[in-house]
Formats: sequence, C-alpha cells, structure tokens
Amino acid sequence: MCYKAWSAFSADPDYCKKLPKKVTTGLLYKGHNKSAIPLVSLSQDDGEIDGILSDMPQYEHLEFLDCCNGLVLCKYRSSYTSPGICRFVVCNPATREWRILPDTHAGTDSRRDATILAFDPSWSPHFYVFNFNQHYHSPMSKLEIFSSDGSMWLVDDKWDSYVSVCWRSHIFLDGVLYAETTGQDVLVFGALGSMSNGKLPYHQIIEKPSDTFYVGTFTHGCFGKSLGNLHYAMPDVSGHSIVIWTLDEYAHDPGTWYVKCHISMTDAFGRDDFVYYDNGGDGGDSHWFWNCDYWILALDLERDK
Repeated sequence: MCYKAWSAFSADPDYCKKLPKKVTTGLLYKGHNKSAIPLVSLSQDDGEIDGILSDMPQYEHLEFLDCCNGLVLCKYRSSYTSPGICRFVVCNPATREWRILPDTHAGTDSRRDATILAFDPSWSPHFYVFNFNQHYHSPMSKLEIFSSDGSMWLVDDKWDSYVSVCWRSHIFLDGVLYAETTGQDVLVFGALGSMSNGKLPYHQIIEKPSDTFYVGTFTHGCFGKSLGNLHYAMPDVSGHSIVIWTLDEYAHDPGTWYVKCHISMTDAFGRDDFVYYDNGGDGGDSHWFWNCDYWILALDLERDK
C-alpha cells in the first residue's frame, strides 16, 4: 500500500512540475593517483556529467570517503597542509554546493580511521560526520562527531579502542546510525539532535544475527531498509543464497533479528559456485578459511526484480 501511495503521489502532474526535469544518476569513482572524482553516468540521457564536482575547490589530493542520500564526503590536503591536520569537505552534486568542515587533528599516522557521513533530508536538513581515530597496537582511540547544525566537532576521548568500525557497511535510518564493526557487533548511535546543545549522542552495541558469526569472520554484510525497517544481508555459509534479516524493534531484546527471506544465487546468476575453502595446511581442517567471489554492496527490497 505504501508503494502504491508513493507512486500515485510522485506521478501527480502538479508535483512533477516542481521536480527537476532530469535527475543525474551515476557512479562516483577515483582514478589511481588522481585528485579528480568523475561521475560515470548510468543513463545515456545524462550526457557529459564528468565535471559534477568541478565546482568544489581544487586540491592536490582529494579522497572520496563516503556518500549518503545525495551528499558526498571527501578528505583533502595540499602541500601547505600540516601532517597533523585532517580536513573534510561535504558536497551536494545536485546543487553543486559544498561546505568545508573545521580542521581536526589527526595525530599519528599509525591508525586505521573510519569516517562516515550521515544525512537524511526526510528526518533533518542537517548532516553529521563520524570520524573514528582507531590506532594500531595502542589502547588510545578517539571519536570525533561533526554536526552541520552547530558547525562544530564534539570529541569523545574515552572511546573504546576495542570497538573497531568498518566503514564499508553502515546506514542512517530515521535519525539513527547503524555501523558494522570488524567483530560480531553493530554500533548504534541515536539522539543526534542533542549535539546542538553540545552533548555527545548516545550509543549502544547490538549483536549481528547469530547465524552470520562464522561467515562474518571473513567478509562483511550489507545494511538496507524496506518499509522503514532495518535489514541486514549476508551470504550463507554454502554460498548458495543471500540471507536477509530484519531487526525486530518490538522484541523484548533490542537486538533481536529474524530471517525475512533468501535470495537464490542460481535464480540471480544461473550458478551458485561462488564459495570455496582454503585448507589449514598439512593435517589442517579442509574448511579452514571461507572465501567468496562477491560482496554485497547495496540492498533494495522494494524493487519488483
């Protein structure tokens, strides 16, 4: 019913007059040792759109980090940038507007940073940037969070260094950020509106679906949303299908997941031989290391196919 209502609304002639005549869609990428970030069109009607970020200030080194609901987050530096300074810029390719964030202090180079952009215009006009400074071989760790509302970074110097965030899998849903860790957990941030009062948002940790624990040791899953609910996808141990879980918000345990569906690799690709194992050497377990020939990059359960 929600899908039909949205289709009727978006097809209304009066509303369509207010929409852009052409919405640019494509894939952002960065070439090796190049600062420019071109956009490859996914439609032949888009024409030449390689310069979609051309209005952003030019830097000697521009690194694409993340995107969320139409905004793009980049990290930049020049020959004049101090090694201890970290600089970010957020760009809106549709309006060709950009915003430079205040400098942060990166510290040493012996770290594995994860930087996440959170933005949902249906929830708030403001965006948030989470910068996890995760140091190697050291209990020191730091979390910096930027709010476009207050135009300031809030710093949590007591961040748990054992919570290591994987930037590749996260989602921002109804004002809540869900980020997968390198372990078996999901890091959840809420109450981001409190940052306007100088307060750090609350966070909690929930477990990923228990059936993903073995496979999750070797690969990362993918978050998605459907009908306002959070979903998580991961290949099953056999590789014959992708399993989709839904987070049950009404369960007594806040981290309760249930299986919603399976996506058959045979139906999707005509084969299901994507998983193989490495053995543990002489006398080792023949199923010592799990390998898969694909990653799940996006999840859309509301399409017809």
